[in-house]
Amino acid sequence: MESIDLTSPELYINREHSLLEFNFRVLAQALDETLPLLERLNYLCISCSNLDEFYEVRVASLIQMAEMDPNLVSSDGLTINEQFEKISIKAHELVAEQYRVLNEVLIPCLETENIRFLRRDRWSPAQKVWLEKYFNEELLPILTPVGLDSAHPFPRILNKSLNFIISLTGKDAFGRNSGRAILQAPRALPRIVQLPVTDTDSGPYDFVFLSSIIHAFVNELFNGMMVKGCYQFRVTRNSDFFVDDDAIDDLMLAVEGELAMRNYGDEVRLEIDGNCPEETVNFLLARFDLKHDRLFLANGPVNLSRIQTILNMVERPDLKFTPFKSSVPSALGRNKDIFASIRKQDILLHHPYESFSPVVDFIRQAAADPDVLAIKQTLYRTGVDSPIVAALIKAARAGKEVTVVIELRARFDEKDNIGLAAKLQEAAAHVVYGVVGYKTHAKMCMVLRKEGTTLRNYVHLGTGNYHPKTARLYTDYGLFTCEKELGEDVRRVFMQLTSLGKVSKLNKLLQSPFTLHHGIMKMIDREIENAKKGKPAKIVIKVNAVVEEQAIQALYRASQAGVEIKMIVRGVCCLRPGVPGVSENIEVRSIVGRFLEHTRIYAFCNGGDWAVYASSADLMNRNMFRRVEVCFPIADKRIAERILNDLDAYLRDNAQAWQLQSDGQYRHLRAEGQAVYQVQTELLKAFCG
Repeated sequence: MESIDLTSPELYINREHSLLEFNFRVLAQALDETLPLLERLNYLCISCSNLDEFYEVRVASLIQMAEMDPNLVSSDGLTINEQFEKISIKAHELVAEQYRVLNEVLIPCLETENIRFLRRDRWSPAQKVWLEKYFNEELLPILTPVGLDSAHPFPRILNKSLNFIISLTGKDAFGRNSGRAILQAPRALPRIVQLPVTDTDSGPYDFVFLSSIIHAFVNELFNGMMVKGCYQFRVTRNSDFFVDDDAIDDLMLAVEGELAMRNYGDEVRLEIDGNCPEETVNFLLARFDLKHDRLFLANGPVNLSRIQTILNMVERPDLKFTPFKSSVPSALGRNKDIFASIRKQDILLHHPYESFSPVVDFIRQAAADPDVLAIKQTLYRTGVDSPIVAALIKAARAGKEVTVVIELRARFDEKDNIGLAAKLQEAAAHVVYGVVGYKTHAKMCMVLRKEGTTLRNYVHLGTGNYHPKTARLYTDYGLFTCEKELGEDVRRVFMQLTSLGKVSKLNKLLQSPFTLHHGIMKMIDREIENAKKGKPAKIVIKVNAVVEEQAIQALYRASQAGVEIKMIVRGVCCLRPGVPGVSENIEVRSIVGRFLEHTRIYAFCNGGDWAVYASSADLMNRNMFRRVEVCFPIADKRIAERILNDLDAYLRDNAQAWQLQSDGQYRHLRAEGQAVYQVQTELLKAFCG
């Protein structure tokens, strides 16, 4: 039998195609009638903001690669131009479906609940009077239209801002008429305005889009001239900046400088009102140097993601997810001394089902404990008003040795992280920005405590960020331990991040860019050998993305050897399952539900003695080779068994699970003749009552 070339392009799914497929799965939630109506609207908005980021980062990255080497070929054999063609087709399908879902499904459903988005032709006389007053008093004073002529060049358009191109006839006071003007809606203005109850025709949840108000009263901006047309548009720009690590002296100053330019990066997409005349469309395309494949005609507001704001404006609990209260593990609830609890046993937290508050308490207690000598922490995303940062500041002011590794280049959190770094430095904490050329993505906190004559390291390791708000929305694991060798490993990793020197030999942790990739490959190879010997052989992996080619090829070899492989991959998956002779023993599924699946678990049967690892890293090139990540073993058999049971539960889901087919499409799994099993709902019941 001929050996199969595991590098063959036919064995890989295009990364960009896979990411767009994920957004289709998110959008499908908006059609799920078992979900609360306002949550369905939220899923639509999430799919829109995801597509924004896709163009800001992924498409922008492809454009830059094309400029450097137009002959580059992806792992699935596509040239960059071929990828652009496929992206355009798929993205336009997605946008068309987004507007269809909004206009034909969600808006009619919302109307039945007396939540209305009112077009201009539906305003009552009283509402029109109120809106005209609102325009004159709230909008007119701050709107600044720019007539286009030689003295008024086309203005700089902010990334993803709401703008209008207006066609005019007549002459102004100076006898000018260029025929066109641009109006930029200031970002301070709400994109959706809630109307007061003005008459019997109005209700408490009547909303009007800002674009509708401007369209209705745009004539007020051009005294003595006639508006022939007013069309909204939005430009998406490259938001991924580059910092040359070898050419800078101060990373913070370099990042601050790049941030100032983010709103004016190269144009990558143009969205325009679907009613805009072809001549005006072509004018804007030429202005932004874009072709028709990056043009999207909107059947509604161009900034759909902004509709998300009404979730906080509508007080209808019956149309939202039922609130829940996260539980606290009994091992922590009985003992207010968190250090004593950790000394007794390792403690696992599963967010959001279990509260994030013990993590905050861990640092707060360390800050107040006179026996604590030092705290070391990594911060990737943590939020502006972070209680974690507040506790670290308190510890530093109390005279403890506080060291914080802040990743300034955490995409879209750069500005917040710069502010947090400044606050910590003011409190005399040691702040470093990781290692030049590598993002620090590891989630670690270490507390050094003096207990009698002994120094003990207490450690928290996680799969997610130290961010209390996202801990309510993302699923993640966090482990508390004071196991000696693991604590020493964490100390050595912090030394690498803050100091200089050779790679430290670690006892138990796997760390990228040094040992993580090799360690995972080695454990896959062990399963292959066990399968060949007739021993139990199985791999279960739960991550956000699978892209790295060497790992994919290793999993293909494992499948060929008879290893059973189950993968739960939320987003991008370039591995193609179900290919005869290659991957028929691999199953890939994606869970899309109330919470964003974010846990990263690597579990290997190991001949029946399961080796279970949790990590901050996905199976991606960047995580394995261009970031500082940690992957930590779950040594406590009780906790390992609990995680394996969780994985089994995910593999039983028949309501929110999507199975990846060999053609790259996903099939929504349904409970056919079986009881419905929704893993996130079951975990909520188990932990939150």
